[in-house]
Amino acid sequence: MRLRGESGGRRPRLGAVGLLAAALLAGCTNTPPPPVVSTPVAEESTPPGKTPSQIVIGVDDIVGGYNPHNLADSSTVTSALSELLLPSVFRPAENGTPQLDENLMESAEVISGSAQVSSDMPFVVAYDIRPDASWSDGAPIAAEDFAYLANAMKEEPGVVDPAGYRLISDIQSREGGKRVEVTFTKPYPGWKTLFSGLLPQHLFKDAPGGWRAALEGGFPAYGGPFSIKTLDRDRGEIILERNERWWEKPAAVDRLVLRRADQAGAAAALRSGTVQFSLSRTDSTGLALLGQLGESVQLHTVAKPRLASVLLRPSGPELADDRVRGAIAALLDRNKLIDEGANGGSSAALRADSLLTPPSVAGYRPTIPGGGPPATPDPAKAGELLANAGYTRDAGTWRDSSGRQLSLVVASPGQQEPYATIAKELTSQLVAAGVDVRMISPQPRELFSNLLAQPTADGTATPPVDGGVGVDIAVVPQAVSTDPVLTLASEFGCRPTQPGTTPTTPVLPPNPAAFCDQGLQSGIESALTGIGPQGEVVETTESQLWQRNVVIPLFQLSDTLAVSKGVSGVTPGPPLTGPFGNAVNWTRGTN
Repeated sequence: MRLRGESGGRRPRLGAVGLLAAALLAGCTNTPPPPVVSTPVAEESTPPGKTPSQIVIGVDDIVGGYNPHNLADSSTVTSALSELLLPSVFRPAENGTPQLDENLMESAEVISGSAQVSSDMPFVVAYDIRPDASWSDGAPIAAEDFAYLANAMKEEPGVVDPAGYRLISDIQSREGGKRVEVTFTKPYPGWKTLFSGLLPQHLFKDAPGGWRAALEGGFPAYGGPFSIKTLDRDRGEIILERNERWWEKPAAVDRLVLRRADQAGAAAALRSGTVQFSLSRTDSTGLALLGQLGESVQLHTVAKPRLASVLLRPSGPELADDRVRGAIAALLDRNKLIDEGANGGSSAALRADSLLTPPSVAGYRPTIPGGGPPATPDPAKAGELLANAGYTRDAGTWRDSSGRQLSLVVASPGQQEPYATIAKELTSQLVAAGVDVRMISPQPRELFSNLLAQPTADGTATPPVDGGVGVDIAVVPQAVSTDPVLTLASEFGCRPTQPGTTPTTPVLPPNPAAFCDQGLQSGIESALTGIGPQGEVVETTESQLWQRNVVIPLFQLSDTLAVSKGVSGVTPGPPLTGPFGNAVNWTRGTN
């Protein structure tokens, strides 16, 4: 897929003044880009001598990176900054349905083919960007930004919901880049889920580290109503001000301050009024502290589009055997893993008993098989499966016919919670059952971009060239959405086959679980493209996936939103989105 230049199209809508403005904007893009690793200081938006109005928000932490498309960067602050700083074609309405963001777009529509039925005509969607929409450095938001994001989502490992982007075959730029025509290989009913959180291609395309370093330490440009004045990791504080180049309704307050606070600190700050609201992960202690604030603070559970999951990756020599994966699933006490990870917090009520639908959304129903693994442990069944796979238990440890001990590598992203706690409990359970376990805690980007992205051939990972270890079991965040078909295709589907590849050609795994079953793929593709009966395919495929024991979901991640009476307009927001999409309307005062 490539970005193609103008080749006709509709009659340009810009007059002489508009053409002059476009020329000036185009000229801006020829200047050398600022370093990607630094965050520029915003222009002062408050007149000297006037105290700026501000809203202070308590969060768990402000550590980077901040790329909303990378699973490695999943965090409350990343989601917040994406909503406040980056442009999106569609944003969820209050009921969760995609709604065109007219702050950025004039229109977005299917101009060829049909999203509902198979057609011989190519499926093409046209996006018309507002002429005045630009990045904070003056460069226009244009077709190049669409192409940059689409390419990265198709090619990079560890990204969120890539399935729709993998259907894109061509992107054409028209009308000076302000009209984007996207061609898909097949019809795609879910096309409105694409192109959220656009990134400035002109700053990232040649930057050191490329996509993987994008937004690692800050934002080089903005396309939303706010900009970053300071980002101080040591102090644990990010100060945002109005984006002076924002072309739409300005924010009602001068500043937003994201401030790091632990559970006790957040409760104390809400009581004293130094924080107007907090949004952070809580355990039983944190919920009790917030509950003690009484009616002065409103509490809400804000569910995230992530599940805390255990991946039993079939790419290693041990877990490539279905029987061994089934045995490991039977050895695990899933209820204990959930209890340890949720620790009585808001996620304790969000047990993930479905592989494809998060418990917080409408229509959720449990699909986990009852009466046995992975819902409940079954040591006897585990022993039977391991014996069938050629293992025997000798002096309390499982060994194969050559005497080699069953040994697995368990990984979690750094010391991030709840994954580190879950990984520790999981390791203890397996060791007690006679399995040798090595637990590692690589940095999140190292885990998702390298260790979980080792090329596979014939379904088995090739040995790491740098002497590193392969990961057998990963305790990680797993992306989930309101659309079970998108989750199915992104988390369990295969990558499109590239010309010239064979089963022995090493290829990047299609998902962090390194799972691809060509026997299931045709059904997954038919559901994704709207050709097959979606509900029937989802139900049948999910049942088969439970039997494969590749992913064991535990619970949906969530934050507790605590809103004091010192701020107005703050709501939990649309499903799986959070409160920050409405930040321009927040004001100080009685809620």
